[in-house]
This record gives sequence, C-alpha cells and structure tokens, in this order.
Amino acid sequence: MINYSADKEKLYHIQVAPGEVGEIVILPGDPKRCAKIAKYFDDPVLIADNREYITYTGTVAGKKVSVTSTGIGGPSAAIALEELVRCGAHTFIRVGTCGGMQTNVKSGDVIVATAAVRMDGTSREYAPIEYPAAADFEVTTALVRAAKTLDVPYHVGVVQCKDAFYGQHEPEKMPVSYELMNKWDAWVRMGCLGSEMESSTLFIAGAARHVRVGAVMLVMANQERAKLGLENPVVRDTDLCIRVAIEAIKDL
Repeated sequence: MINYSADKEKLYHIQVAPGEVGEIVILPGDPKRCAKIAKYFDDPVLIADNREYITYTGTVAGKKVSVTSTGIGGPSAAIALEELVRCGAHTFIRVGTCGGMQTNVKSGDVIVATAAVRMDGTSREYAPIEYPAAADFEVTTALVRAAKTLDVPYHVGVVQCKDAFYGQHEPEKMPVSYELMNKWDAWVRMGCLGSEMESSTLFIAGAARHVRVGAVMLVMANQERAKLGLENPVVRDTDLCIRVAIEAIKDL
C-alpha cells in the first residue's frame, strides 16, 4: 500500500500507526460519538483526528480496544476498515443509527444485523453482487447475548443499505423513483428490519480481508410507522447500542 503520510508509520487517511489500536475496534459513523464511546474505556487516549476519522484507544475488561469514526456511507467506511486492519485490528463492531422498516421496530429499539442488502456501490468493488453481506457469527452472537444481558428492546435480522439518504426519504423526487420505491416495498415484504448506510460495505470488506465484523444500531425513527399514523418519536441517544457493544466486547 502506498503511504502518503509524512510519518511513514501512519496510515494516510486515519493517521494511525500499527500498534496504536486494539484488535477490537468500534466503528461509529459520527466523529462526535467517539469521545462518548471512549468514556466507556479505561484510560482512553486520543490517538488521531484527521478528516472524518477520530480514533481513541483504551481498555475494556483488560482488553486493548479502540473506537474510530468512519463518516457517512460505504467509501469512507471501507477506508477506515482497510487501514485499521493494516494497523493490527481484526474484530469490528459498527455502532450507529438506522430507520426502522417493520411496524414492530420502534424508535429507541436496537437492531443487531445478521446481514445487509447490498444497495451500496462500494461493496461491488470488492465482491460480485451474488456474494452475501453477512455479519460474523461470533460477533453477532456476542451482541445478541449483550442485548439480553442488558435487557434492552432488540431485534435480530437483515438490514438494508443504500448510498443515497434522500433516495430513501424522498424517493418520489428521484428520476429513478420507480426503482427505489419498488425495491423498498420488496425489502419491507422480505422482513428487513432497518435501513442504514454502512453495514453492507463493512461486512463485505471484512470478508475480503478475513476479519470479523458485526453491527448494532439504534432505531431513530420508522417511516413505515409514520405512514400508518403510529407513534413515531425521533430518538437520537445512541447510548443503548454503545452499551451493547461494550458488553459484547467483554464476551469476545
């Protein structure tokens, strides 16, 4: 890999050097969530702050762990995973937000993803579309156990990933509205639990690099519930899924 950094040890985008991160890394999208997650570490240290990538390293239950933000969407998430793997990480947990897709998936619930629909573009540059974007079984199992231990409202199943946020929320304004709306209805009928923007890329990139990747997400709101006039508050506090990820790390 070509390294464009002035410091030859540090990876170009994340500005982290090998040995500066733990083998287990939590991956939020929002850089502002990194400090919040690092508060759950023992002795957290800010390692790097570059572009959308902020990294802290500390320990959880005696294990060296890190948190690195990925920014929004597949391209930047793939870069983060690629460079963290080169720094020595081998297990990743995406912690983020999503929109619910089934009427029983309510705002404030947690989703543990078992797989993701590949409507992103980045994963297609790793594997043919026929290859499934599946979460690692051990990481997923640890996340489910953690959700049970913490007694949080959770769901386990497939999520849908896309690249265009407004393609989901305002599909009727898009020239390809017919395709977006038909596919959305198909994913709902297939039982997809939530819609977000990173998991499919991370699952596929992780498989290509032979590392473990899982995902746990907060349901912020549910447009399917809104369509039916059902209660649908917007919940922004990601603390619940952060706690699930931290609990899961103890078990990995």
